[in-house]
Amino acid sequence: MSDGYAGDKSPGDTFATLKADADAVLVDVRTVPEWQFVGVPDLADLAKEALFVEWQAYPEMKINAGFVEAVTAKGVTPDQTVFLLCRSGVRSKAAAKALTAAGFKACYNILEGFEGNADADGHRGKVGGWKHAGLPWRQQ
Repeated sequence: MSDGYAGDKSPGDTFATLKADADAVLVDVRTVPEWQFVGVPDLADLAKEALFVEWQAYPEMKINAGFVEAVTAKGVTPDQTVFLLCRSGVRSKAAAKALTAAGFKACYNILEGFEGNADADGHRGKVGGWKHAGLPWRQQ
C-alpha cells in the first residue's frame, strides 16, 4: 500500500496487466468533455471496454460524491484490480485513494495519465502518458 492506495503503474505496465488479467479493469475518471474531445483508451483488442466515471464533474469540477457507488454500479467489485486514469495522474490518484478507503483492495493510479505532462510549448500528448506510449486509443 502506497500513500493510501496500491501504487502507481506506467501506462505500458497497466496495458500488460489488463491483457494478462481478465478481471482487471480500467476506469477513466476524466470529464465528459475530455472523453469526447481528447479521446479514450481503446481496449477492444483485449476484449474489454474502459469504464467512464467522472471523479470531478465539469464545469464546476466538484468531486463526484457518488464516485464509489458509480464505479460499483458499473460492475466493479472490491476484489478486482482497478487502474484509474485521468489527464496527468492527479485526479486518478485521488480516485484510487477513495476506492481504497471504500474497501477496494488493488487500486492503481496510471502514471502520466492519458495525455502526460505538457511539453515546453504547453502541448500535451507528446511527453509521457497513454497516448505517447503508443497504446490504443480512439476518439469517442
